[in-house]
Amino acid sequence: MNTRLSSTSGSVTPLSGAMAVVPVDCARAADRDITNLSLFVFALFFFFGGITSLNDVIIPKLKQLFTLSYAEVMTVQSAFFGAYLIISLPAAALVRRIGYMRAAVIGLTLMLTGCLLFVPACSSALFPTFLVALFVLAAGITVVQVVANPLISRLGPAATVHSRLTFAQAFNSLGTMIFPYIGSMLILGTLARGDMATLSGAALSGYRIQATRVIENTYLGLAGLLLVLAILVFAYRNHLRETRSQTSSLGEALSLLRLPRFAYGAACIFLYVGAEVSIGSLIVNYLMQADVLGIGQQAAGKHVPLYWGGAMIGRFVGAYLLRVVSPGRALATAASGVLVLLFMSSHSVGALSGWSLLAIGLCNSIMFPTIFSLASEGLGPRAASASGLIGVAIVGGAVVPPLTGHMADLVGLKAALFVPALCYVGILAYGVYARRPVPLAPPSTGPA
Repeated sequence: MNTRLSSTSGSVTPLSGAMAVVPVDCARAADRDITNLSLFVFALFFFFGGITSLNDVIIPKLKQLFTLSYAEVMTVQSAFFGAYLIISLPAAALVRRIGYMRAAVIGLTLMLTGCLLFVPACSSALFPTFLVALFVLAAGITVVQVVANPLISRLGPAATVHSRLTFAQAFNSLGTMIFPYIGSMLILGTLARGDMATLSGAALSGYRIQATRVIENTYLGLAGLLLVLAILVFAYRNHLRETRSQTSSLGEALSLLRLPRFAYGAACIFLYVGAEVSIGSLIVNYLMQADVLGIGQQAAGKHVPLYWGGAMIGRFVGAYLLRVVSPGRALATAASGVLVLLFMSSHSVGALSGWSLLAIGLCNSIMFPTIFSLASEGLGPRAASASGLIGVAIVGGAVVPPLTGHMADLVGLKAALFVPALCYVGILAYGVYARRPVPLAPPSTGPA
């Protein structure tokens, strides 16, 4: 008799529809598989979150080295998050065809390739080559993220999916807290010492090559870690039994946009990522302003982990709170808190202005996982397609930051905070709209 094991219990559901009982040893093995698979997913969240947050460190350095405006340097985020627009739906199709674990290996391999491309980028000392490396790196992260979000939803009861995804996202925030701090010491603390204004031509190119060498070494180190993780995930690839779809089409995936709750949720992912990335990208330069904290570049860079650290703390706390509080109400409350903090930061000076901006990370904490799970509620086997479409919406990180940067060039950094504020208004409205739950689909196939 052909059987499959549920990810939420020790029972076996025969494909014919009858019920049977799994031996205790098999149930324990399944529990171990769920635990180990969860650890792999936590590791994926940790690495793609940490690597993404390194953009906040290299942006001020590239701005300095290549003498870029805010609008120009924000094309770093356009190149990075533009990958979500191009790669997300193919990544979802890849997951449907070869399964979560094998797709994760491909994503990690792409991430590793992107890290290695920083070697020729640094050797060329040309800004566009950094954009190419970032795009390839982000393409891999896109595949990994399309895998990770629905996979953690499968590894446990449907009733606790909001809490479980928020807990997993806390490891994403752990990465975003650790990586920028280390990156600030390695990159902002050692680069670009000298007067660039006195250099030109070959001398300037040589200086940029030397100054970016530490960026190259940082990403080479990350490539080594990603190789180890890819090997481990590949070795565990057969521990998740899945029903793969060979016939799912782009039209079938796009049909999800006819569901108002999902379509609005995907739009809010666009707004949230755009706003979060805009603020994170400007933190270093914002804190350096004389009327804020007036500190140096490296010191400001070391404050970036506080922004992401607040998100980490909030997600660990939120993983519990979302078991007892309506996710929609929690989302609306968090968005309201961000709007208050943005107003305080843009209308004050000194420490209050700086710390109000950093505190936004705490309110951001539950937003992405809560929006994702609210939008995906009740979709069941269409979760991979939903994750792909939501991945496309992450392109907000490529659109909103350049708009914010352009506003900063025109009216200053504080006034430019109006752009992300508009995004949070939309998120607040979605929290109110989606405060009532929808019926949940039965749990899908779990570990073999």
